[in-house]
Amino acid sequence: MNYFVTGGTGFIGRFLVSRLLKREDAVIYLLCRQSSQGKFFDLMDELGATEQQLIPVFGDISQPSLVSEEDLAKLKGNIDHVFHLAAIYDMNMSEAEGEAINNQGTRNVVNFVNQLGGNVRLHHMSSIAVAGTEWEGVFKESMFDEGQVFSHPYYSSKFTSEKIVREESKVLYRIYRPGMVVGDSETGVMDKVDGPYYFFKMIQMIRNNVPKWLPLLGINGGQMPICPVDYVADATDYLAHKEGLDGKVFCLVQNPAPNVGEFLQIMFNAAHGPEFAKNFNVPDLKVPSVAKNLFNKFAASDLATTVSQAIGAPISTLTYAFNKFEFDDKNTRQALKGSGIKCPRLEDYAEKIWDYWEWNLDASAFMANKALQVVKGKTIMITGSSSGIGLTVAKKLGKAGAHVLLVARSADKLQQTADMIEKVGGIASIYPCDLNDMHAIDELVAQVLADHGHVDVLVNNAGRSIRRAVLESLDRFHDFERTMQLNYFGAVRLIMGLLPSMKDAKGGQIINISSIGCLANSPRFSAYVASKAALDAFTRCLSAEVKQYNIETTAIYMPLVRTPMIAPTKMYDYVPTYTPDQAANLVIKAIVDKPKRIKTPLGQTAELSYALWPKMNDAILNLGFKLFPSSAAAKGVKEDKPSTAAILLANVLQGQHW
Repeated sequence: MNYFVTGGTGFIGRFLVSRLLKREDAVIYLLCRQSSQGKFFDLMDELGATEQQLIPVFGDISQPSLVSEEDLAKLKGNIDHVFHLAAIYDMNMSEAEGEAINNQGTRNVVNFVNQLGGNVRLHHMSSIAVAGTEWEGVFKESMFDEGQVFSHPYYSSKFTSEKIVREESKVLYRIYRPGMVVGDSETGVMDKVDGPYYFFKMIQMIRNNVPKWLPLLGINGGQMPICPVDYVADATDYLAHKEGLDGKVFCLVQNPAPNVGEFLQIMFNAAHGPEFAKNFNVPDLKVPSVAKNLFNKFAASDLATTVSQAIGAPISTLTYAFNKFEFDDKNTRQALKGSGIKCPRLEDYAEKIWDYWEWNLDASAFMANKALQVVKGKTIMITGSSSGIGLTVAKKLGKAGAHVLLVARSADKLQQTADMIEKVGGIASIYPCDLNDMHAIDELVAQVLADHGHVDVLVNNAGRSIRRAVLESLDRFHDFERTMQLNYFGAVRLIMGLLPSMKDAKGGQIINISSIGCLANSPRFSAYVASKAALDAFTRCLSAEVKQYNIETTAIYMPLVRTPMIAPTKMYDYVPTYTPDQAANLVIKAIVDKPKRIKTPLGQTAELSYALWPKMNDAILNLGFKLFPSSAAAKGVKEDKPSTAAILLANVLQGQHW
């Protein structure tokens, strides 16, 4: 089967080409500009395609001839399917761009296909945007020119380009209308910030600054017809090869689609943010129908540009608050019946697209120039790097150019982290190790030194926390033993193993993730705080001994961080916490500035307060001890929501462990 694909190196195109390559005897001719040869060869490497499977044809959809006469002659009568995906998919596009690329480009492709002859079929990647911006009610797959209104160049260009296919194609065609395409539902992979992703920065800011327990108010708004890119590729590949579907249109969306309020709640859940207590319908807010017209006038003003820059999204994206459309995909679901292909629900993959955005597309995840200069080229070992703080630190350092050595028990999770780091150009090596096992630590050190010679920075992040009062632990002495085994003995064994190589290298740094509990003497955390305090004391003594070898030590008295370690304690859903990103930035600060200690303002205050007024400290902490219930595991009952007084105290003493 021979294919010709435009836009094959684009986002949807890469996924579709990967599906086509799996078909028996598939040969794919990929249209690409001379200046984009690098993208073609990158795609070939990415997909593992041979020169016989993936063949470049140099040309440009903006040129009337599309390809050279020589290439056209070679392709005539030899192409079974043409997939036209090349277009501008951008809510910031201009009318001129839409006309030149989306419209005239489609016309040039149609003329090219008309010349191919044989039994070629044209497959046109259109969009639900053909329904316009103000359609009300259900827009069916059978509908097209219904007198709809277009208030944005992207929408009008998608309508016009589909019209060109319908009116000017002399060959059989099929049309696909994907909705708002987001990342791969399995990996989260996405190529740029667009569409729904414009909301993500706002979600992140609210997540970082609003307590998780604080209920939000929002609006339901209109539908957001989401679809992941892998569904678009799978469905298009299948529908293109099924008999009897010529001339049909296929709407590729989740049905029913989430509305704006549902979308935001799903993404807040993925980001571990607060929840909406109530969403209002736009009519409930008494917004008159003329509001939409006023909004459209505002969107065209200079003020809108300023507002757009402030919120980090085109003003046009806010129209979803007012839309009243739905998209019917009945024909698509019927045609896909029995294939096993269906559009997954957003809640089933939201966490994957959120994580990918936060680590690969969010500009704030990148480190400042000073930090980049310090860490680039350094070999940095991070224990506990398969989740939480360690995972976040590893991604940041890997992206910044450090060679990160990932240490944790799970080889599979470490490999996932390493793969993600390598995708953004970083270098990562994995070292599965149970840090409770002293012999395993010795083997880890030997292997790391054999592989790398020395480690520039050791981040002792792996740890175990137990939240249980002493009087509830009288028959659980093993809790104290196993906490000390990992948090103290394991860390010390690793430090002692790496110290000689740091001495020989005439430099190094040891960073210990300690706890605010060592400063604030957190009740119910005697086992955890004691193990961290022991490591603190060991490292303070060590620091004076190794100063002459240019080896630095840093203790980070970390406040409560929302990681998998605290997830079992549901009470913490109502307590202010640091995000893993905020915690990771403290580790970056430690590597760059090399301070002896890093404390939050609360930690500093707690340490000073205990030194000056220890009895008053006990009274305050005892109040917290009584206000916050023991964990469900300790009591053997269902865990209750903390009282209002407890939540208030937690917000006054933000970051404290309770």
